[in-house]
Order: sequence, then structure tokens, then C-alpha cells
Amino acid sequence: MTTDSPRWLTSSYSDNGGNCVEVAINVPGTVPVRDTKDRDAGTLTFSANSWSAFVQFASRKDIP
Repeated sequence: MTTDSPRWLTSSYSDNGGNCVEVAINVPGTVPVRDTKDRDAGTLTFSANSWSAFVQFASRKDIP
């Protein structure tokens, strides 16, 4: 486990109006996600495998 603070990233698809989430990328084995508008409200934490499956699903072009 790292002792570094989480490195939070915002999607390049963000509308810059705060309607997005941030993902921490340097937390081994998990992927913390938080609301950009309310960073102190807490985080949802996903396993790396679950997050990867979500990203693959969300990236599919055949979903209406």
C-alpha cells in the first residue's frame, strides 16, 4: 500500500461545470471515486477488476 495521497483525475469529457466525478489512480487494488462538486462527501471504492469491467462496458459503442 502506498503512503502517498490519492492522485485524483477528472475525465477529459467533463463539462467543466462540476458535473463529473474524479477517480484516484494511485491506490493499489482499489479505485476510489468522488463527486467533483462535493469532494468532502466521501468516496465510493471499487475493486480494480470491477472498475475495469465498468469502463469496458461504458466504452462500448453498440449501447444505445
